Amino acid sequence: MNAGRYAYFRGEMVPIERAQVSIMTHALNYGTGCFEGIRGYWNEERRQLYVFRMPEHYERMRKSARILMMDLPMSVEELCALTVDLLRRNGHTEDTYIRPLLYISEPIIGVRLHGLAYDFALFSAPFGAYVETEGAIRVRTSSWRRVDDNSAPARAKITGSYVNAALSKSEAVLDGYDEAVVLTDDGHVSEGSAENIFIVTSGRLVTPPVSDNILAGITRATLIQLARERFGIETEERKVDRTELYSADEAFLCGTGAQLLPIGEVDRRKVGTGGVGEITEALKSAYERIVHGEDPEYAHWLTPVYTGAERAPSSRDEVGTPA
Repeated sequence: MNAGRYAYFRGEMVPIERAQVSIMTHALNYGTGCFEGIRGYWNEERRQLYVFRMPEHYERMRKSARILMMDLPMSVEELCALTVDLLRRNGHTEDTYIRPLLYISEPIIGVRLHGLAYDFALFSAPFGAYVETEGAIRVRTSSWRRVDDNSAPARAKITGSYVNAALSKSEAVLDGYDEAVVLTDDGHVSEGSAENIFIVTSGRLVTPPVSDNILAGITRATLIQLARERFGIETEERKVDRTELYSADEAFLCGTGAQLLPIGEVDRRKVGTGGVGEITEALKSAYERIVHGEDPEYAHWLTPVYTGAERAPSSRDEVGTPA
């Protein structure tokens, strides 16, 4: 992932190479930070970059910050405007990942949250598929359990907590799979390594509840709403047993990074036909149209980056400052 030429760091836009922290930074040593992953989708025909559900991401980040005894430095509206400014400076003309980060910035030894200075940073980078595969993916249930909310809050995107995701992901990939499914301590399905999970059974969507240590995903909420409004499909939020993954008609993972990933196999057992199921394909197609600005009914979920004089740069433009 090659970052854009500019980042927001210590209160100003700076060249990305200047956005550096000390090895003594508290967040680097103890994982004391929170973040969001936001996607921008490029529409080549319109020469437009659309940021998907940006206010909702910053609202969730505010909640994560509160759990860590921090506050975002600006309002949601100001953070959205800052993000658009950064994207224009970087001149992205492809699908893009946006990473806001709030972290304890003091160079100090000692584990605590209170009484320490913190800072906000923001960068963007071109970003395509999260899992490089066509069709349905192969997943395995991880030997690692999902971190419990009473140990490290699962509903917050805390930087240090993602070692749990990294352990699960690497175990799965090194074992020949594309992704992992992580269980709760009591053995129920929680989520993927860094994605929410759905199964399809008897024409209904089923997904684990927030109380089973999942992140309350924005893509998850989007698909629940989309399934109901566009296809008349209801979603049941309840505990999911591991064996339900094996007997499901369809299954998929979803998230900002992963988008929508059909599951064709779990623990070497075929899910449904082993390919992309009908409901999964319908949701995936509808979602892709929405995020690329091709469905006016859901245009309110999108923030266009290039408007008026701030046009998208062509291949002849110098990228790095607003055109």
